[in-house]
Amino acid sequence: MSRKRILVVEDNVDNRRILVYRLKRFGDFEIIEAGNGEEALRLVAENPPDLIFMDLKMPVLDGWEATRRLRATEVGQRIPIIALTAQAMAGDEQRALAVGCDDYIAKPITDAEIVRQKLERLLEHGRPQRT
Repeated sequence: MSRKRILVVEDNVDNRRILVYRLKRFGDFEIIEAGNGEEALRLVAENPPDLIFMDLKMPVLDGWEATRRLRATEVGQRIPIIALTAQAMAGDEQRALAVGCDDYIAKPITDAEIVRQKLERLLEHGRPQRT
């Protein structure tokens, strides 16, 4: 079985490094990184990942719009997306799910086990079917 590709989209370099470090401890993944949604769209078009961690608040193109644009593409419809946000507001999780994210994690991520569980579930089962 080939290594799973994970795209981490996060503008904060420290947050991105911490998440990448954790992911590398969870398994032998090919991890690619983007600092904004525009970069993420380009990377997905070039070589689609198996899963995306998407920060919602970023410069250039935020995660909300990047997710909307990904979901409008054939390849983007198949990739599970886990939303990340530091400024979690009431209703953000429901809004993230409504724009097409498959799961949601509020930052700072204090329990790495949450990341591992969501990662394994979505990599194993793929994107949940919406009705």
